[in-house]
Amino acid sequence: MNDNNAMLIKHQLLVSIIKLQLEDKLEAEIDRVPWYMTKGADYEPVRCCVYHDRSILKSRIMAQLGFSIEDYADDGSSLAPYVRKALDRKEIEEPILMVLDDACNACIKTQYLVTNACQGCVARPCMMNCPKKAISIIKNHAEIDKDICINCSICLQNCPYHAIIRIPVPCEESCPVGAIAKDSNNKERVDFDKCIFCGNCIRLCPFGAMMDRSEIVDVLNAKKSGKKLSALIAPAIAGQFKAPLEKLIGALKQAGFDAVYEVALGADITARKEAEEFTERMEKGHGFMTTSCCPSYIEMVKKHLPELKPHVSDTRTPMHYTAELAQKDHPDYLRVFIGPCLAKRKEGIDDPLIDYVLTAEEINAFFTVLNIDVSKSAEDAASLGKAKKPGRSFPWSGGVAGAVKENLKDVAQFQPVSVNGFTKEGLKTLKDWADGKNTGTILEVMACKGGCIAGPMVVANPTVALNQVKKLAENSEN
Repeated sequence: MNDNNAMLIKHQLLVSIIKLQLEDKLEAEIDRVPWYMTKGADYEPVRCCVYHDRSILKSRIMAQLGFSIEDYADDGSSLAPYVRKALDRKEIEEPILMVLDDACNACIKTQYLVTNACQGCVARPCMMNCPKKAISIIKNHAEIDKDICINCSICLQNCPYHAIIRIPVPCEESCPVGAIAKDSNNKERVDFDKCIFCGNCIRLCPFGAMMDRSEIVDVLNAKKSGKKLSALIAPAIAGQFKAPLEKLIGALKQAGFDAVYEVALGADITARKEAEEFTERMEKGHGFMTTSCCPSYIEMVKKHLPELKPHVSDTRTPMHYTAELAQKDHPDYLRVFIGPCLAKRKEGIDDPLIDYVLTAEEINAFFTVLNIDVSKSAEDAASLGKAKKPGRSFPWSGGVAGAVKENLKDVAQFQPVSVNGFTKEGLKTLKDWADGKNTGTILEVMACKGGCIAGPMVVANPTVALNQVKKLAENSEN
């Protein structure tokens, strides 16, 4: 999608790294990448100068080589030794989410600001309604005393000219669990005791300072060393490229994957097992059950809502069940899950059946390097599998609950409620159910508004992707 410049820079760096690695030039030429991306008289620096931009690009490369960057400082040394370490790496490490200090804008704390739209009106509702008397009129213009202001927003709500605006800290604002805050140097830090890996901060940081730890070098290195690879493509990935699923499978085969599995196959297993579990729980008099497919939700329960733990389905995720199928077919192949989000990367680390996790962004960059146009790829229907409509419906809000319902023999007690993203409304619903105020018997939870098709690492417009995935599901067997 590349709908902003930060995403475009990330794509360009991924393309450069993949291209050099495929040409066996990664170690020799990695240091030239920042220069290539910023050369030319027409280049306009984003920061103070081109040299600062190059230093930041160097740090971004570190993350895409699979290293933690929070303690990295560019001292002018070569990245080549890090390339060698990446190529020698035997296992994926955490943390999978990092803050790039050099890129972080050290945004001032959330505040309210009076703009030049202020009319200095006679009513002065901003001043009259401020509970802390933090607003005064100076030269016929409202001014806010930031030392007194408590950010209650009453002035914003009362201004008839909408002359007062709220200036947030995007990454902190986007985090639903308060896991991001400033350190003593005014730089953002992630508290992993709170973080649920939803990826909202990556999506919304306008400076691209929140970064994931890529595994693309590890996957390519495994392939180049002669390992066989099975690609496990999440249901949401079927909507990321403007082409039928058969062509996407063909493109992945063309890119070098030796076997391709629809994770919708595993989703069908999950739906069936959750339906059986729901029936059993209702027979035992349990008040309700929640789905278990979104790993960000599972982290939410573990770290913030332990009261919900007894109600979370014990059924494993589609990723896990598909990995079991892939292991049975090809026990000597490495299994690479391809998905739309950061949370699946965390799940992949925790699941011994998954070797690597790539995102839609990384696969898109891989296709770019190999000049693979998915819409023109040869169709591979033989690898399509027999995924059904319920399993292919998992990527959108309401799809998981609908799939469970399709597998129930008796739907009399089935009363679904959906948490469509970790919005204020969604979080309130979770808290209410955790407090026993459930309004149904099954709660479907998705961290991303709209579902997995709107994950933080997708490349397609979520509306377009949704239409494509729904069409695929509708044309599938029940």
